[in-house]
Amino acid sequence: MSKVTLTELPQTIAKSLLAIEAVALRPNDPFTWTSGIKSPIYCDNRLTMSYPEIRDLIAEGFATIIRELYPDAEVIAGTSTAGIPHAAWVAQKLNLPMAYIRDKAKGHGKQNQIEGRIVPGQKVVVIEDLISTGGSSLKAALAVREAGAEVQSVLAIFTYQFESAVQAFQAENVPLKTLSNYSALIEAAVEVGKVAAADVDTLQAWRNDPQSFGK
Repeated sequence: MSKVTLTELPQTIAKSLLAIEAVALRPNDPFTWTSGIKSPIYCDNRLTMSYPEIRDLIAEGFATIIRELYPDAEVIAGTSTAGIPHAAWVAQKLNLPMAYIRDKAKGHGKQNQIEGRIVPGQKVVVIEDLISTGGSSLKAALAVREAGAEVQSVLAIFTYQFESAVQAFQAENVPLKTLSNYSALIEAAVEVGKVAAADVDTLQAWRNDPQSFGK
């Protein structure tokens, strides 16, 4: 696979997600999320597991960020469940230990929330697939902190860029970096003909106020 720079990644990843239909855009026929929110976008990054070239592009993107910004990282931790495979591929590239974090502690055995080994004082990068509100990712990051380790950053494939998520990460002083984002996706979708330029305002309106979209 040819090298892709960090500045090229948002568009490259967005086009890849669109190509395999990991992301679908329907500005005029919105999806309904479990929460009841009407949304013009549906994102299922788990599909990337089935495409070796794309999953390697994602893993190399994460690895590049870590090499450049967090060269002293000691553990790669995936969020359960969607972040686990990506964390494993990144850890393999960097020859680092890998762990994963459950959304809550098991109710049996050792009642672990963290599987694998993270010890106090270690520097940890958390890998996630998607940032919406950021709640589950922050929960994982705080579990790492509670274990006495340092969370250097949460890295995710994609973010909807909700302002509420940005503020949530800032409030917990957890850095967040993503390979691609909603703005890059809309730009890529127009470029490849997945949506019309006339729909861009509708798509942007949803990000700015998702609760009111479609009402």
